[in-house]
Amino acid sequence: MFLPIEWFSKWLTFGVFGIVKGSMLGEAVNFFIFDTVKVFLLLTVIIFCVSYLRTYLPPEKVRYFISKRNKYLGYIMASALGIVTPFCTCSAIPLFLGFIQAGVPLGVTFSFLVASPMINEIALVMLLGMFGWKIALIYIGSGMVIAIVSGIIIDQLNIKHLVANFATPDASNPAYTGASMMQNERFVFARDYLGSVLKKVWPYVIVGIGIGAWIHGYVPVDFLAKIAGRDKWYAVPMATLIGIPLYSNAAGVIPLVSALTEKGVALGTTLAFMMAVTGLSLPEFMILKTVMKTKLILIFAGIVGVGIIITGYLFNLIL
Repeated sequence: MFLPIEWFSKWLTFGVFGIVKGSMLGEAVNFFIFDTVKVFLLLTVIIFCVSYLRTYLPPEKVRYFISKRNKYLGYIMASALGIVTPFCTCSAIPLFLGFIQAGVPLGVTFSFLVASPMINEIALVMLLGMFGWKIALIYIGSGMVIAIVSGIIIDQLNIKHLVANFATPDASNPAYTGASMMQNERFVFARDYLGSVLKKVWPYVIVGIGIGAWIHGYVPVDFLAKIAGRDKWYAVPMATLIGIPLYSNAAGVIPLVSALTEKGVALGTTLAFMMAVTGLSLPEFMILKTVMKTKLILIFAGIVGVGIIITGYLFNLIL
């Protein structure tokens, strides 16, 4: 689906701009163009479609279906939904906002936000092909546990007040109340909502991808392999911290995980790196800054980060 964007970014980088292929600058610029176009395309399509479809679903049903049947069933269902929706962090956020505006508990929405980019069927298939069933299933299971536990902790902290007004339900809006709407009204609502979100988030997306592009082009793979060898006790937290600015999805980072493993990095360390790249990306934090307070972002990152580090050490211990 993204091949035309890839061709365009390479044509613009190496053809129009004349940057040398394989150079650090070329890799950084190509990454920036490709991911900028891809992220904004995903944001546009998904925000519009989700907001349009949301006009058909009264929030009361969403709240009941996800969070009212059983105390913990909502976390499991939200995490499972995240697994079957192969979104990167930036494109999962519109659904996260939709859950918040539908009145779904904050912890449940965070379970989805953690699970969606970190674990999905694409990651399962690629891990299965590269490492076998054991690694693939343990990875999926550990990622789902992180998502569920993160959601439970967020709810227990009772910090919904840290969500900005931008993301709180608008009870006066017919799309929220479930009132009957004409087709043109649904279209106008989705269009206006798309415009309001993009207007707020586009600078953060550009800055976040720019930082990720610079690191992608100028930080070599050998650097991580050198400082995260099997004999380094600090390798797992170090790999987690390094992975945060490197924005990508699971499909994009799994080949890097394979390369790092071949270079001598322990599998638990590389999987912790992969989880950090997909579940704690800098562009995600930039976008989340528009809908929640910095304190909540730090709490979210801390909980998920600790879960990733524990998972990395566990993998290194049992494999």
